[in-house]
Amino acid sequence: MTPTLFRSASLAVALVLATLLSPAIARAHCDTLDGPVAAASRTALASGDLNPVLAWIQPAHEAEIRDAFAKARAARAAGPEARVVADTWFLETVIRVHRAGEGAPFTGLKPAGGPVDPAVAAVDRAAASGDAKELEALLVGAVRAGTRERFGRLAAEKAPGRDVAAGRRWVAAYVPLVHWAEAVLATAHGDAHGTEDVHGAEAGQTGSGAPDAHPGAARPAAAAGRHAR
Repeated sequence: MTPTLFRSASLAVALVLATLLSPAIARAHCDTLDGPVAAASRTALASGDLNPVLAWIQPAHEAEIRDAFAKARAARAAGPEARVVADTWFLETVIRVHRAGEGAPFTGLKPAGGPVDPAVAAVDRAAASGDAKELEALLVGAVRAGTRERFGRLAAEKAPGRDVAAGRRWVAAYVPLVHWAEAVLATAHGDAHGTEDVHGAEAGQTGSGAPDAHPGAARPAAAAGRHAR
């Protein structure tokens, strides 16, 4: 492969993986006021039951959250204004610690009602309803459209032969298709291909035991590196 073609293929791979395995900072809603972590935190403050919040926290950080919860609950008793301040501080603390457990930065609470990635929204609806049909249709449709688009580019070119320029155009369509297909399959297979992030989606845990809210935030290079051409 020529250096120019390799750079083009690498760029294509980077774009594919940026779409498939985008970092939590770009797509996550766990740091929003209407996200699942904030909802769990509000419920805990109202009910006194912290356990649903701890599900979002790494075991190593549990003591910090328990301490923050006790302080917030005590401060809420001082009156309505104190309750607002205590609640906001507790939400910030929980989300900051959750994000740290993902290896992601916390840049402050985001307002409710902002745009949510369609895949994230579909996952949330599936989790709430217990029915993954809509999510499955979204994913299958995206893969089908991506396959048709990329294979269409390949099919329009002539396989390498006597015409070198035509052969190069075929290769320029073939290589991105291979990388894209490999990345899609590796992502679908999860940790069997080394592409699960700190969520450990198969087991629902990280190595230290807590789930994460943003699949695909880590280790995208593994899928691409095996098929460099």
